[in-house]
Amino acid sequence: MRHLYVNGAWAPSSSREAVDVVNPATEEVVDRVPAGAPADVEAAVAAARAAFPSWSALEPAERAAFLGAAAGLLQERAKEIAATIATDMGAPLTLALKVQTLMPAEVLASYADLAKRYEFDGGRTGNSLVVREPVGVVGAITPWNYPLHQVVCKVAPALAAGCTVVLKPSEVAPLAAYALADIFHEIGLPPGVFNMVSGHGPVVGEAIAAHPDVDMVSFTGSTRAGRRVAALAAETVKRVALELGGKSANIILPDADLEKAVRNGVAGAYLNSGQTCSALTRMLVHWDQYDDAVRLAVEAAGAYVPGDPFAEGTRLGPLVSAAQRDRVVRYINRGQEEGARLVLGGTDNPMERGYYVEPAIFAGVSPGMAIEQEEIFGPVLSIIPFSSENEAVEIANGTPYGLSGAVWAGSEGRALAVARRLRTGQVAVNGGRFNTMAPFGGYKHSGIGRELGEFGLEEFLEIKAIQL
Repeated sequence: MRHLYVNGAWAPSSSREAVDVVNPATEEVVDRVPAGAPADVEAAVAAARAAFPSWSALEPAERAAFLGAAAGLLQERAKEIAATIATDMGAPLTLALKVQTLMPAEVLASYADLAKRYEFDGGRTGNSLVVREPVGVVGAITPWNYPLHQVVCKVAPALAAGCTVVLKPSEVAPLAAYALADIFHEIGLPPGVFNMVSGHGPVVGEAIAAHPDVDMVSFTGSTRAGRRVAALAAETVKRVALELGGKSANIILPDADLEKAVRNGVAGAYLNSGQTCSALTRMLVHWDQYDDAVRLAVEAAGAYVPGDPFAEGTRLGPLVSAAQRDRVVRYINRGQEEGARLVLGGTDNPMERGYYVEPAIFAGVSPGMAIEQEEIFGPVLSIIPFSSENEAVEIANGTPYGLSGAVWAGSEGRALAVARRLRTGQVAVNGGRFNTMAPFGGYKHSGIGRELGEFGLEEFLEIKAIQL
């Protein structure tokens, strides 16, 4: 069994209990990590608290040097770490390399650069000097679907800001976080600056969120778990950043390039086997083009054949666990029970072993259906008709979520006008690419705060006014 990383060293958990790490493609146990205990959190927080004064006192350029060195090692080990993610999380190897590993390396490098050029002294306002200072000890609780990227999106800006960190990675797919801890150890990050306690959310995660010496908790996961984290954090009035669920709409207006928009939308729904909080799981199409859109979506989905994550050409891996597979199957069944028409896929396991689900497409979906309102977190696309632009916006905004979205139109101006009406944290216009320097986060039940770029850094900074 692996150890915890506390105060610059690998150490066994006080609980001595373990969590099996399962390969979702083979259903085989590939590793074991500690099921940490509250005593482990106590030790990690104490180490982070002790390290904070000296780490926060470093010049930003000195902190940037550590981040830059870590980014360099991460890039060097990208293929190895991608294989690790493909094994414990099930992402196809190409995706595991490009999105799950190289993108986090890019984010880590971006914070090394940002730490050197960011104006921590914000200038003068009248007779006041405005300065930005690190929040303090940060508790980071991260999910399994992007097990390295979500860690880096929290740890990199926190360290750049001058904070120290206690990380709880997902116990379902923890091995990429272990690889990052190895990198931080190898570059000589000072003891206590980064600490990692693996284990279950109700034990380790709640101990972090409730700890009085944790100044901020940054959480990514389900909306239900986010509410619990926020409630625990409120007891000690600590800062909270939450990146939660989504039910993002892809609006295709009548003058758009229908084939391109549908093909792009299917890719946006099935990315990472649909296990993406910002997945474009609702495709909104005008009634006049609805039948054509359904046909095109089914054709595009033909490229997403479930397969071995390590096999060349695989674009759709397994779901991360048996529990997640069963959840997705229940939603597929519920969609049919509510009257939606399943035009592709079903509930049968397409492989002899592994937690696979056939990609599914529903037509005849009406606003208010469970598959239209609730986050499924699997390769399930709902296609919804609309009669007017106003109705499309109303449907898009008609869920409790507001994380992401997309708009396709014949002109950028028209698409942008609709994008401005969507109550969501990000919108892609005519296939606009994801930008790792742009703020990422949501409205409504999709969360509080932002990650990435300057906005992500500022989540970990306090603002002080010094009157002169």
